[in-house]
Amino acid sequence: MYRTTPHVLPWFITGLLLVPMLLPTALAQDSTTLSEIERAARTLLRDHCIECHGETTQEGGLRLDHKDALVAGGDSGKAIQLGQSSESMLISRVSAKDDSRMPPNGSPLNSDQIETLKQFIDAQAPWTNAPLPDPKRDHWAWLPLSSPSPPPLNHTPADESNPIDRFLNAQLANEGIIPVAKANREVLIRRLYFDLLGLPPTPDEVEQFLTDTSHDAWERLVDRTLASPHYGERWARHWLDISHYADTHGFERDQRRDNAWRYRDWVIDALNKDLPYNQFIRDQIAGDVLPDATPESTIASSFLAVGPWDFVGQVETPSPVIKRLARADDLDDMLAQVMTSICGVTLHCARCHDHKLDPIQQQEYYSLAAIFSGVKRGDRIVSAEESSAIEHQKSDLKNRKQSIDQELSQLTNGLSLADIVGGGDGSGNGVPGQGIDPNSGNALAPNEKRGFLADVVPNRLNQLKNPWIDAVFIPDGGALRQLAISQSGIQAADIPATDSKAWDAIRNGPVNSQFSTSLNKIDYAQPGFSMLSLHANAGITFHLPYDKLLTAHTSAPQSANPSSEPTSFTFTSQVGYFGQTPKNGADVFVLLDGQIVFKYLGLGRDDGPQSIRIDLTKQDAYLTLIATDAGNSIGHDQVCFMNPSIASIQQSPSKAITERIAILREQSKQLQQELDQLPAPRRVYGVLTEPPTPIHRLHRGNAEDPREVVRPGVLSCVGPKLHELEQLDQHTPDAQRRLALATWLCSPDNPLPARVIANRLWHYHFGRGIVSTPSDFGLGGSLPSHPDLLDWLANQLIQSDWSIKRLHRLILLSEAYQRSSLAHENPAEAFDSANHFIWRQNPRRLDAESLRDAILCVSDAMVRNMHGPGYRDFDYQEEYAPVYKHRVFSTPDMFRRCIYRFVVRTTPHPFLTSLDCPNPATLTPVRNTTTTAIQALATLNNALILQQCSLFAQRLQREYPHNAELQAEQAICIALGRRATREEIQSASQLIRQAGLPELCRVLFNTNEFIYVD
Repeated sequence: MYRTTPHVLPWFITGLLLVPMLLPTALAQDSTTLSEIERAARTLLRDHCIECHGETTQEGGLRLDHKDALVAGGDSGKAIQLGQSSESMLISRVSAKDDSRMPPNGSPLNSDQIETLKQFIDAQAPWTNAPLPDPKRDHWAWLPLSSPSPPPLNHTPADESNPIDRFLNAQLANEGIIPVAKANREVLIRRLYFDLLGLPPTPDEVEQFLTDTSHDAWERLVDRTLASPHYGERWARHWLDISHYADTHGFERDQRRDNAWRYRDWVIDALNKDLPYNQFIRDQIAGDVLPDATPESTIASSFLAVGPWDFVGQVETPSPVIKRLARADDLDDMLAQVMTSICGVTLHCARCHDHKLDPIQQQEYYSLAAIFSGVKRGDRIVSAEESSAIEHQKSDLKNRKQSIDQELSQLTNGLSLADIVGGGDGSGNGVPGQGIDPNSGNALAPNEKRGFLADVVPNRLNQLKNPWIDAVFIPDGGALRQLAISQSGIQAADIPATDSKAWDAIRNGPVNSQFSTSLNKIDYAQPGFSMLSLHANAGITFHLPYDKLLTAHTSAPQSANPSSEPTSFTFTSQVGYFGQTPKNGADVFVLLDGQIVFKYLGLGRDDGPQSIRIDLTKQDAYLTLIATDAGNSIGHDQVCFMNPSIASIQQSPSKAITERIAILREQSKQLQQELDQLPAPRRVYGVLTEPPTPIHRLHRGNAEDPREVVRPGVLSCVGPKLHELEQLDQHTPDAQRRLALATWLCSPDNPLPARVIANRLWHYHFGRGIVSTPSDFGLGGSLPSHPDLLDWLANQLIQSDWSIKRLHRLILLSEAYQRSSLAHENPAEAFDSANHFIWRQNPRRLDAESLRDAILCVSDAMVRNMHGPGYRDFDYQEEYAPVYKHRVFSTPDMFRRCIYRFVVRTTPHPFLTSLDCPNPATLTPVRNTTTTAIQALATLNNALILQQCSLFAQRLQREYPHNAELQAEQAICIALGRRATREEIQSASQLIRQAGLPELCRVLFNTNEFIYVD
């Protein structure tokens, strides 16, 4: 019944038996047009000679790829004498025993091959010019999907319940293998939860399943689990692995992508709502250019941009050579990602030459690259309509508030700070254009323009003779983020570090070389406005004690009632960025006596004017205005405070004025609240389009050796011939190119996408795919262990409207999935220990993210908030190349699921990396599973583990206080998802008494039963 000798590598044998069945009809047709001798001889010449004597290369002037050239010969004479093989130079050269032997490299032709060439020459070299069959095109993966039916019933319950089992059981019967029994329910629910959700079941969920005696308990559990929102979080992780998603660029300048997370959230939502897989593909290839494009489909197209990107090579370098190479790498990443993730086809080697294994020509590689030649990467607005509506609303609110603030300023009589900077007393007698050098405190004439300031001394307080101005300075918060801002000794905290460069002066009016004096279509250089301008980095501190303001107010000629004393003073202004930079131009701070009372980080031109209103008390004396470079140097950082004034309110103004002021203040406050509550237009790091550039075939992949221009296209060895593809040329716009590719990928006549995704699902449910190389279905990959089953699954996917969840359900309800992972001395273990015939389930170690999430669940620390920007478990420092230092935090945001982690390419997370979390710079279809001492040390001593052990212990103390036995029992139940035995409870409670509850938690986190899923 069983074999007594080892059955070595049965999947290879299975694949070899398939070869005769997989030969296409086309091969049979070609064989009728070619004689046996012609086909054999031409095949030998193609496989051994054409590389050096073909169309592109003719060593010695000899070509052997058609009859005329073969007869004509080369520089050394004729290669063959028709009908006379013994007189032919070709035969003598392939038979030679010295250095003249051909081919010069590799193994020589054997006697049978030489005899074939002799027969060919003696038969007058028959050459019909009929196409020579390419055996590479006979490969199983390129063939259309077959329509296999499940094998006949064996009259067992398993066979009747699921066609998958009929396919598997038929092969098991042929091999004489009896599969193991079904796993127990505690194992099954834990396996299902980790497979579908990446989380452990709770004790209540386990108990509910254990006590459910209905015949469809498992089926209903599968359905409930598939409907969980955590399903999308788990399976998005798999898709992000094969799309090598991360939140930074990678390469030398590993800069942040603060809006990349929207693509991650789209994947989660698409999987949760079971978006048909063909639409899942279409949206990611061409979602932003679909005729019915939506904000969601636009986000989906970020798939093309989520891989690594060389900022230095694409943007910063002045070298056009490096730019061309970086762009070639960029296109290679895009097309390789699309073809490997969706079609399971490797392309990289075709960048330099025809693929050595698969029937993919170098020209086809560049035709695919041409599909994406209009695609760039960067931040983009998700919806132009949404952005326009928000900007229109913001503009309306700002204009209304500006009108109110101007009237309020007039009613409250203002002391102009811009006028004071211009040498005046605040009443309007200052000189427009006059300024103050922030590096020296010297006054500058209106026509005295400066550029970059030389000999800058940061943080030096420069005194002035002006009684209203305490000091000017060039700020640099440094590592301590603290600096002196007043001669009185006041220091300010939380002022950022700067590059200590400065430009021109602090002026009454625009600074030198100011880009514009207009913002949001308002020219602030017009009469009725004033401007206090400073170029980051610069700061100015005004000395404004109450008694001085009171004297200035009561002596002001415009005062309506000089004898009345103001009850309060208020600083009002608007601040804006008047340079070219749209976003993240400069940081702006307003301080009272050293305390920050207003700040705007990353103020840019697109942010428009920001209103400021600060009430002053009698104790306030120093008002400081600072602009810093926002960490990106000072280019264009022209910051202006518009209409900056100290306003007063009389004790005895008229009732009408008092009421009007109150109304205006309330209206201004409400409008500001509405402005603050306006959402920013959604942005995503994704696809930016431009007119496609011509794509040349690069000789040997060298970007500096372009050859002919290629037209956009796809692979000829697989998939349908589509009219949309035939219409493409170098003038076709980007949208049409990507739409054509999406149509080709989503066609039911393209066998690869359905086969590949069906195999990926199998891989994640069984630990190994039916094809064990999930991203390589070519001749370099593995043969399918169950080809009929694979095609049946692919057909089921298409016939169910491409529903991924339905395919999950078919697999999960099979007996094969529910089998135990334990061999129980099954004889099959002797000759199929690798379980290629799937007679048992494969035990698997939790991946790094699932292990971390499981620990958080068990400790009850997990925060299950979905969506949004990723949590940043690192300290970040902005340098030329940003610095990321991972550490353990205890804030709730850090306890979200690992899928929401901010992923840094060049600085992997140490704990997760030790557990084989993959490098996001590479496509990862199969995760490595290693066993190292570092892993044991990490799960024992890592700061995160120790933190969570403490939290788990606190949970047990909180829920089961002062009872070691109950704590031990529940700890095992919560951590391992099963009931504890009496012996385990006794041993664990003893450990609690001797070493403490956290140590038991530490032990449980390090058990195989916790780290592995059976």
